[in-house]
Amino acid sequence: MTASPPSASTDATNGHAPDSGSSPKKDDTPDPRAQQLARIYALLRLTLVITIVVLLIWVVGDVLMVIFAATLVAVILHNLAGLLERRTHMPYWLSLTAVVVVIIGALTGLIWSSGPEISEQALKLRTALSEQAHNLRDSMGHSSTGRMILDNLPTTLGGNEQAASSGGFGSLAGSMTGFVSSAFGAAGTLAVILIAGLYFAISPELYVNGMLRLIPHEYRHTSRELLLTAGRTLWAWTAGQALDMTVVGLLSFIGLWCIGVPLALALGVVAGMANFIPYIGAFVGAVPAVLIGLSQGTREGFMVLGLYAAIQFFEGNVMAPLIQRHAVQMPPGLTILSQTIFGTILGIPGLILASPLTAALLATADRATPKLKDDERV
Repeated sequence: MTASPPSASTDATNGHAPDSGSSPKKDDTPDPRAQQLARIYALLRLTLVITIVVLLIWVVGDVLMVIFAATLVAVILHNLAGLLERRTHMPYWLSLTAVVVVIIGALTGLIWSSGPEISEQALKLRTALSEQAHNLRDSMGHSSTGRMILDNLPTTLGGNEQAASSGGFGSLAGSMTGFVSSAFGAAGTLAVILIAGLYFAISPELYVNGMLRLIPHEYRHTSRELLLTAGRTLWAWTAGQALDMTVVGLLSFIGLWCIGVPLALALGVVAGMANFIPYIGAFVGAVPAVLIGLSQGTREGFMVLGLYAAIQFFEGNVMAPLIQRHAVQMPPGLTILSQTIFGTILGIPGLILASPLTAALLATADRATPKLKDDERV
């Protein structure tokens, strides 16, 4: 006996509605209120992150600068060891050991051969600059304009204005940011930077992978690419700046020696090291030489000023384009602005490390953001 097919009423009784095209469709239109709440949540989250970062920089800025300086040292050692490893096919640890030994040997040889002379010239340079600053202050005190400048110049720069002390959270932040310098001093901080940088260079993947584990899984690949981009940028900037510093230091020493300015070697070293800070460093390195030149006579002072102007012209129009062709291009306005900002917040360490930090931030931002289309450009 053949069973009859179930009817529509049977389907309805069993709880199964008959398949018909008249069933209502699901509305996929997004809720405007939910979208607005999501945007507000994203804005609040971004504001919170920026606030935390600013507070960290304000409270423990010196510690962050030590970490960044150690990272910069690690990038230099790691890339030098990588170059030696590719050229000689030695293991990485052996290449790193050879790089460290060569650097220590070079510094030891420099100190052994020229250390006493550099130290003697540095002491003479300090004495001469102190005398020139004292004479300049005395001459400014005899005029109304000079007295006005001295009254508005802080005592740290030789003026008469006393810095106002701040209390509350500002003093707490100042004491926290000065922890490194007060606890270790300059030599101890430098030792911490070098030792930490060496450990970072020995096994960089250990520290980078540890950072990546703290990032959510969906952002790890992008974060890894950004970290690698920042590392490559720091190495390119450091290599280019080292070449620039060497050329400026040698040209300054040779030019001052030809003019007959005393302490030419020490002044050349100062000019080369000061050039680590773009633009501002050129002025800082030239001031001692000009003062020493003026102590020898007006003619010598103007000759030193012309020498440094010619060196900076050569550096800015010949050296810098050649270096930036293979290294990092940084807009001059942004470079000076970053030096002002970091120098104001973090003091001398921020001023020194502003340029490599800005270069790394620019490179990561360029990698993380989409390129502008032709119709979007100004």
